[in-house]
Amino acid sequence: MASTVPFSPAKVQMLQATNCHGHAPFGSCFAVPRTGPRPRSVAVRVSSEQEAAAAVRAPSGRSIEECEADAVAGRFPAPAAFVRPKAPDGTPEIRPLDMPKRPRRNRRSPALRAAFQETTISPANLVLPLFIHEGEEDAPIGAMPGCFRLGWQHGLLDEVYKARDVGVNSFVLFPKVPDALKSPTGVEAYNDNGLVPRTIRLLKDKFPDIIVYTDVALDPYSSDGHDGIVREDGNENGAL
Repeated sequence: MASTVPFSPAKVQMLQATNCHGHAPFGSCFAVPRTGPRPRSVAVRVSSEQEAAAAVRAPSGRSIEECEADAVAGRFPAPAAFVRPKAPDGTPEIRPLDMPKRPRRNRRSPALRAAFQETTISPANLVLPLFIHEGEEDAPIGAMPGCFRLGWQHGLLDEVYKARDVGVNSFVLFPKVPDALKSPTGVEAYNDNGLVPRTIRLLKDKFPDIIVYTDVALDPYSSDGHDGIVREDGNENGAL
């Protein structure tokens, strides 16, 4: 049996949001208030089952009408307080440690350091710089005491032999190009028979398994001494 019951549009939306038992989804009740002029009442034809559902109270024990009134007024229930699960009886209580200083127990002895270290550096991780020039004899570098420009054949090969004996297998080349071959645009860098290309071929012929790095800066070939080409306004164009 059906009857006609007056409902406001907000109440109609409330009923549409409830399930077949008169409860809002997830066990809560809410209403969607409208904005603008006060809505007029409308007549909604409901069945006896819907009338019974409207009388059902929410799980909180409050009626749908009370929940709707609170929602329209902006009164929403506070969320339930979080309760941490209780540990089993006999569980020891762990208090936070007050550590103003970082412990060093993992560094106390060589055995502990060997067990816990995360980074290991060996000669295989190192790169040896080789300063080379066109001469046959090694020439000392005045600004770097103890360092030499190696003769591109004999002194160079001897240095690589000694480095490989201690486990170093990577090398980077820094050439000393004759001043007569330098230019503002560093065109000597493109010479396939230049000092660096010849040195690379020599090293890879004698030691095929070594790693050779080269410096891409233009200063060894530039008459201006800069890493890039200097423009007419005096600024260096490092992108070239």
